[in-house]
Amino acid sequence: FTIKQLAHYDGKKDEDDEEKPVYLSLNGIVFDVSDGRNFYGPGGPYELFAGHECGVALAKMSFETKFLDDIDACKDLNPGEKMELENWIDKFTNYRCYPVKGRLIPDQLLPKSDRILTLDDLANHTGSEDPPQTYAVSPIYVGVADKVFDVSFGGVDFYAPGCPYFLFAGKDASRALGKMTLSPEDVANPNCDDLTDKEKEVLNHWVKTFEERKAYPIVGRLGKE
Repeated sequence: FTIKQLAHYDGKKDEDDEEKPVYLSLNGIVFDVSDGRNFYGPGGPYELFAGHECGVALAKMSFETKFLDDIDACKDLNPGEKMELENWIDKFTNYRCYPVKGRLIPDQLLPKSDRILTLDDLANHTGSEDPPQTYAVSPIYVGVADKVFDVSFGGVDFYAPGCPYFLFAGKDASRALGKMTLSPEDVANPNCDDLTDKEKEVLNHWVKTFEERKAYPIVGRLGKE
């Protein structure tokens, strides 16, 4: 999860008037605390923590918002506070048995969104490699238009090895997405010059979906070879 993605899971109602799950993070471990909605959901005594990294806040037993979304500050806790944080993690894991949904990666540890990547760079990130330190899974890069998204942030069930859209992993999928096809020939061909106006409109819709609705982090730009 990114900070932006985690913030979505605040337990409030979505655009379809359905209640969203309630997630929160403790020192980067993201828990689904929906079973504790009365405590962490809207109107609950701990609703402030929903959709946030709150390790420091709970360690200090503080409701000050300045202690939210700061994983690095967990390293600076005093011994008593660190023990309190470990107690919360143990409580969530072994007593409340809240499911662990993944890891929170702070924005400063994400790759720069303006770096230039080649098709070879994409091919080295298919979800089959060893994950970087602090990541829950290996990055999965997909090129869409001129942007490169890491779809491992919430898209593992679709793009990881063995999943339905794995053929897009490590590829510039712009042509295939614009044409709405899984054809291996189109997946292997990054050229979009001959797309129709309608297909270009579809491609732009995919860019908006990846960037806004899915909130996959942008980890670079595709360079022209």
